[in-house]
Amino acid sequence: MTSPPSLAPVFKAYDVRGVVPDELDAHRVYAIGAAFAEFARAESGAERVLVAHDMRASGEELSRALVAGAVSTGTRVVELGLASTDMCYFASGDLDAPAAMLTASHNPAAYNGVKFCLSGARPVGRDTGLGEILRLADAALGSAPADGGVGSVAGDPRVEHADVLARFAAHVRSFVDTSVLAPMHIVADTANGMGGYIAPRVFAGLPFDLELLYGELDGTFPNHPADPIQPANLADLRARILEVRADVGLAFDGDADRVFLVDELAEPLSGSTTTAIVARAMLDKHPGSTVLYNLICSHTVPEVVAERGGKAIRTQVGHSFIKSVMAETGAVFGGEHSGHYYFRDNFRADSGIIAALVVLEVLSREGVTLSELRRPYERYADSGEINTEVARPQAVVDALASRYEALGASTDRLDGLTVDLGDWWFNLRASNTEPLLRLNVEAADTTSLAAHVDEVRGAIASLAATEG
Repeated sequence: MTSPPSLAPVFKAYDVRGVVPDELDAHRVYAIGAAFAEFARAESGAERVLVAHDMRASGEELSRALVAGAVSTGTRVVELGLASTDMCYFASGDLDAPAAMLTASHNPAAYNGVKFCLSGARPVGRDTGLGEILRLADAALGSAPADGGVGSVAGDPRVEHADVLARFAAHVRSFVDTSVLAPMHIVADTANGMGGYIAPRVFAGLPFDLELLYGELDGTFPNHPADPIQPANLADLRARILEVRADVGLAFDGDADRVFLVDELAEPLSGSTTTAIVARAMLDKHPGSTVLYNLICSHTVPEVVAERGGKAIRTQVGHSFIKSVMAETGAVFGGEHSGHYYFRDNFRADSGIIAALVVLEVLSREGVTLSELRRPYERYADSGEINTEVARPQAVVDALASRYEALGASTDRLDGLTVDLGDWWFNLRASNTEPLLRLNVEAADTTSLAAHVDEVRGAIASLAATEG
């Protein structure tokens, strides 16, 4: 008898993700649900798990399959229904239970996936349990029902339901002093994703005129992809800000755990700029605290933290690393250039809408526009992420390190390769899932930035040909 194929292709560095139904279907997700329940019980003695899903067309069916798989192990399940990923993390902390979130974040409509956490929103990634869940899921796949058992748990007393949206909204608002918030016109492009579900509840009763752009939940993403880090996906939001003379724009990704801000002149803020602004606000409230920033954030971030009397700690890219360091250090806040913002008092989980509300509080207190607020935090020019396909990514990284070390540059290998040459620096990382190198460069100004980007890209091209 032939063994079923492994689920390894859909298990990524931090989550499960694949095309439905070719790579992920109810049958496979049932096995993943059983595996997660077994893992959670073995890891922490958990006898119940939480399950939530976003607005993707396959979400409800796959959610029921995951529930059925978990129940098959004797585990009780609390169904949260529709949720953003940060709302699911909140529920994990609030209800003190492991959780599985059915989402593929910013990926196209054909995808779905699962993000996991243990109770208290503790992360589950490649080095913190995802490999064990894969092993257990592969073992369960052969006995998983073909239809995923999606109809088997209707009325099952081991399955209950909970609505945590109101508590989540109140929790988000607890990060600011709502009495100081000033009237503003805010346009939120939720890209037909879960931001359209959570933002109205969070902003209800606050002195903001909230206008939703593409607020209808639609997992086919009929207007534009739900990936706000891509400039093209901000075009409609930028146009609307100018049209209605809005004060602030917010761009959420599909599962609404990330946000990018856009000022009243329709100019987007980088994740580094937002990290610096939020870091300053958190240090004003928690003097002397530790702040984390990942190694592709602008050097502005540690400079601002030092200026405000805090301690800055540089981390690897990725939520599992940041949450782990946050637990070790007690850091009050952590930010990533990619638009993820982590808060100690949010069970160390990331939340875009908390970060947005903190910035709105700063704007209210200072009585300035966002274009004015941002200026002191934009001290350098950055390239953004530049991807290059190469046959042997790690070999190119190693060869590039040797080249710059021979020139006397400071280098480190915390995450990929970071090379610091004083007035400019770059980080080069190999993708976890594709034959790609991801390059980020920062320099003193746009002219020198362009020259240094050309220099590093040229070196990558020549080394790729040599190593290839």
